[in-house]
Amino acid sequence: MKDIQANTIIGNIKNTLHQAIIGAFEQARANEQLQFETIADFLVEVPREETHGDFSTNAAMMMAKACKKSPRVIAEILSAAIDATTAGVDTIEIAGPGFINFRMHADWLNNCLAQIITEGEDFGRSDVGKGHKIQVEFVSANPTGELHMGNARGAAIGDSLASLLDLAGFTVEREFYINDAGNQIEKFALSLEARYLQLLDKDIEFPEDGYHGNDIITVMKQFIAQNGDKYLDCKPEIRRPVFAEYALVKKLADIKQALSDFGVKYDVWFSERTLHESGAVTNIVKQLQNEDWVYSEDGALWLDCRRFGEEKGEVLVRANGIPTYFAADIAYHQNKFQRGFETVIDIWGADHHGHVARMKGAMEAIGYQSRQLEVLLMQFVRLYQNGEILKMSKRTGTYVTLKELVEDVGRDAARFFFVTRSADSLIDFDLDLAKSQTADNPVFYVQYAHARICSILAAAAIAGLSPQSDTAHLAMITEDAELSLIRKLADYPDEIIFAAVNREPQRIAIYLQEVAAAFHNFYAHCRVISDEHDLSEARLSLAQSTAQVIRSGLKAIGVSAPEKM
Repeated sequence: MKDIQANTIIGNIKNTLHQAIIGAFEQARANEQLQFETIADFLVEVPREETHGDFSTNAAMMMAKACKKSPRVIAEILSAAIDATTAGVDTIEIAGPGFINFRMHADWLNNCLAQIITEGEDFGRSDVGKGHKIQVEFVSANPTGELHMGNARGAAIGDSLASLLDLAGFTVEREFYINDAGNQIEKFALSLEARYLQLLDKDIEFPEDGYHGNDIITVMKQFIAQNGDKYLDCKPEIRRPVFAEYALVKKLADIKQALSDFGVKYDVWFSERTLHESGAVTNIVKQLQNEDWVYSEDGALWLDCRRFGEEKGEVLVRANGIPTYFAADIAYHQNKFQRGFETVIDIWGADHHGHVARMKGAMEAIGYQSRQLEVLLMQFVRLYQNGEILKMSKRTGTYVTLKELVEDVGRDAARFFFVTRSADSLIDFDLDLAKSQTADNPVFYVQYAHARICSILAAAAIAGLSPQSDTAHLAMITEDAELSLIRKLADYPDEIIFAAVNREPQRIAIYLQEVAAAFHNFYAHCRVISDEHDLSEARLSLAQSTAQVIRSGLKAIGVSAPEKM
């Protein structure tokens, strides 16, 4: 995991403590208390347990070998040398084998809240990405059927990740790769032709490996309504491309609509066909041949994947002269880098795991670094209803579609549930839980916290109260439940950065549940609107900041923040 101490509330405190610890090491060396050549990398972290202080460091343990002293002895020397006042530290404690724990001055959380209020809607944004150009390609389903649960999960993860990267200061584009060439389109055309003839009362068998979905029948009924039997007596090589082109337009429009209803908007829809028409696929094969990455076997051309650790090669051009999907995929990724992307992220189903090493190796073969291509593998989704696995759609008799899911549980629940677990974890999606309005439903729990705050703010306005964020008001916030809530809010920018840099959008879904829990605890222990006018207005400020963070976090993962529930 990558941990970045950024220019954020918590990041700045960590950086200040980090510099104070380095200064203490230097002073101890000058006083001949410690002897060392260089200071090893050490961490300043937030302890998991509140009893261990506000911040903690492993610096003493990391330097034990270099200084030839026990970590606790080093910790005692550092504790005495650290400029606590400058670092905003109240007390320093040594714990365990040599951890140094810091407790900040009492007003540090009030200062955090003041900064959250000052930054307003920009709170959570950072410049960690420095404009680094990243493309996130996700879903990219074959336009030969309807979007299913795997596509839905990929859409939620990909879109959320792109939003988080944007918040963290990266330049991001979302892309859908349209697989409109190759064998699947030929199979698609055969399936369409068979349904066309059957609908016109011709006795013809449907291709065994064809596309059996009811959507194929629907699209050909529409075609017949517009064109009748005009193509009944045409040669197959004439009518099949017509059927395929018509259906691709229809199917792609359906895919775009389903994703739009799911809250997903792409910057680019890239056609695989254009790679073949432009000669990019042919050119990439020639480039690999010229650089001795290709060998011939059984009449086919193979990429020598053994050169980057694979057991065998991979076919680029079949014996019949037709390029494979792999060749087109290499050309496509070259195109991405040629467009200026410094990093490309692909979100694939777990069944594509065997393809990852070959693609990353192919990037090295065409002159890029394998690390520039990142692949997130996504595990499968199991739908549950009434405690049982739901395998079939009640309406179509086949798989449950994205459209059906959104109609059943709503976009918010679907998106939130899909990003509550890491992409590489199997997810059990409980349809009954997703529709329930209880604290057990995580999206309802978070949205309810936001709606409750909006209700409180509305009631306060009627009572003539408004949030106040001056120093005098914020100093009145002293209760443990209040301070715990501020502490959780202060983490938001760092949570965004961590989620973006480590490609873990589930981090935000989990964080939002923690914020909601902290708010509900605050609400249970601290009366927001009371006879104490100034205290009420200070607490209103805290409540308003909480709503702002929840709203921002929900937006980042594509979920709404209702004002009423």
